[in-house]
Amino acid sequence: MKVKPLNDRVLLKRIDPKEELRGGIIIPDTAREKPQEAEVLAVGPGKLSDGGKRLPMAVKKGARVLIGKYSGTELKIGDDELTIVREDEILAVVSTANKGKKK
Repeated sequence: MKVKPLNDRVLLKRIDPKEELRGGIIIPDTAREKPQEAEVLAVGPGKLSDGGKRLPMAVKKGARVLIGKYSGTELKIGDDELTIVREDEILAVVSTANKGKKK
């Protein structure tokens, strides 16, 4: 199934941090906090201004972003658990500019 967000909405997939076991204690999924980092899977065309013009989106497909723990609406599409948020619920874009660069 293909999903295209409307207006200023963004479709995200939360990125789980690597699980770390300390002292042999395993934390069940229900007790874990939701990850705050996510990958942008799709973006809407943008919000309409009062003058009727489309405002460009600040994020693009493939970007990594930070969102609040309880932001957006959770969806299940196939086996994927996704989140759809408004653009203003995105807190920051995670930069990966320094990866792979030589000094």
